[in-house]
Amino acid sequence: MGAGPAGGATPLSLDTHRIWPPVVLAPMAGVTDTPYRVVCSRRGAPLCVNEMVTARAIVERHAPTLAMLDHHPSEPLRSLQLYGTDPYYLGEAVRFLVDSRPLDHLDLNFGCPAPKVTRLGGGAALPFKRPLFARMIRSAVAAAGDIPVTVKFRMGIDDDHLTYLDAGHIAQDEGSAWVALHARTAEQLYAPSARWDAIGELVSALDVPVLGNGDIFEASDAIDMIDRTGCAGVVIGRGCLGKPWLFSDLRAVFDGHEVPPPPTLREVSATAWEHAREAVAWRGAHEALPPRRSRAAARRSAIPQSPETRAITAFRKHLSWYLKGYPVGGDVRRAASLVTSLTEVELLLAGLDPDAELLVGNERLVRSHSGGPRRVALPAGWLGDPDDDPRLDPAAEAFSSGG
Repeated sequence: MGAGPAGGATPLSLDTHRIWPPVVLAPMAGVTDTPYRVVCSRRGAPLCVNEMVTARAIVERHAPTLAMLDHHPSEPLRSLQLYGTDPYYLGEAVRFLVDSRPLDHLDLNFGCPAPKVTRLGGGAALPFKRPLFARMIRSAVAAAGDIPVTVKFRMGIDDDHLTYLDAGHIAQDEGSAWVALHARTAEQLYAPSARWDAIGELVSALDVPVLGNGDIFEASDAIDMIDRTGCAGVVIGRGCLGKPWLFSDLRAVFDGHEVPPPPTLREVSATAWEHAREAVAWRGAHEALPPRRSRAAARRSAIPQSPETRAITAFRKHLSWYLKGYPVGGDVRRAASLVTSLTEVELLLAGLDPDAELLVGNERLVRSHSGGPRRVALPAGWLGDPDDDPRLDPAAEAFSSGG
């Protein structure tokens, strides 16, 4: 359907902003915080969406949520993703954001398959109720004014309750600048393979741009998706975990250049060290803000942690992802899961073989989520009339931002 990256791909547009290559870093809870977005931006990611924040928490001025809204001065575009189930709170949250900070883009999350979200009618469950879905988008678009609003959703709840074509038409009619489809149902979670044909169907059905999401682990996957579906761009999720240089590869291939070979551990270590330092610097600049910890974690911690320790503790998963697929050994992997300071990160990285290469066959290793399928948790009677306009339990707005 497409003509290929050099001959046919075109930039995405957000208001006056030109996004090239047509690639978006997906919002991922607990992952796409400011330090990680900075690392990805430096490697060519033109639009990096913040991890999901909850509309009601913004309206109620929840301090840890407000801290998640900040962008680094070096980020090329300031993009946020909002979650909500109540049009009133969503509209009020958008008004606050537009009035209180520089902002270039808002994305709405209707694709989260987490049981704590869907069992209350949120995330990937909500598009099944068409009137509520329409009111949510209408409220956000009206409050956003000139700020472009986009919508991300899945194919539906399960194969018996597919919603993506209706959801696309509703989002288009209510003023969405583009839509992004994760080509799986909520039941599928992250397995088996994404169904790219659904992206092509949505492209054919809509006038607004459609972005595709699902199973892009190498730059060539993005080209294949565009060629097969005609989508206007791609959304990168799990494929860049531990591999922020995927964005450099994507920029190269969209510009018609050869993709370089996978980095050696020398290059990987340099990126991991850069990321760790950014994480500590960012946390240090926000030292006065309370850490995002559960009550149980707070009870277990008798000694207050320093900003550096909190930053490196959050960074550990990234460090494990950076090392995945390389011949570093079990002792190093265990040590990576226990680091608590920049010094420990530096010593661990210094002990690696800088010339070690990615093991053959590990180019497409999946990091983070890989499970599925799993029955979707839903409110009682949810799969009745899709034209019902339910008023959801207020608890649906109450879960913590960031997932």
